[in-house]
Amino acid sequence: MKKLAVFVSGSGSNLQAIIDQIKIGEIPATISCVISNKKDAYALERARKNGIQAIYISRRDFPSSLEYEKYLVNFLKSQKIDYIVLAGFLYIFSEYFVEEFRNKIINIHPSLLPAFGGKGMYGINVHKSVLEYGMKVTGATVHFVDVVPDGGPIILQKAIYVREDDTPETLQKRVLEEIEWKIYPLAIKLLCEDKIEVVGRKVIIKDKEILKKVGIEI
Repeated sequence: MKKLAVFVSGSGSNLQAIIDQIKIGEIPATISCVISNKKDAYALERARKNGIQAIYISRRDFPSSLEYEKYLVNFLKSQKIDYIVLAGFLYIFSEYFVEEFRNKIINIHPSLLPAFGGKGMYGINVHKSVLEYGMKVTGATVHFVDVVPDGGPIILQKAIYVREDDTPETLQKRVLEEIEWKIYPLAIKLLCEDKIEVVGRKVIIKDKEILKKVGIEI
């Protein structure tokens, strides 16, 4: 049984999707802790309601980003965490942190990377950009985290069509509900079942059949 640490900054809807899949036995893991850099993040309340250790740790309480990350590294190692799951965590980790957990940190981004990724591309900003650019297709991407924001090896992607009457808000809602809540738990399941292999920048999925559950065929 793998142990997860989930990092959050907001409401934690993806966190809830993961919790729900763990509860029904789809993901062979436990969430050891939920960590937020926002004291009032509703995700912390979600964790408490589900009996999960909820921790607020602010970068502002440390003299530098390096000291903050060193504290997190020591804490996560003391908890014997297998994977770090970023679920709307508004902070960019340094090379030091990423190297401490190489190919052990995953994130979900609300676009089809490498499009609409990188600095400033988070939350509603992504969907505004998609519409402004006139994209006909958008989606979400689960990827490993490396030193380039939104630039790590891609694990899973799924697309939907952009509707002519979409607003940033309606598009955000559809991407979240139709894609993110499905492919993120699935990617975590594959990781925890040791069905993912990373070769350079290529991610090899060892169980293709399971992807059909969310309409992905490789």
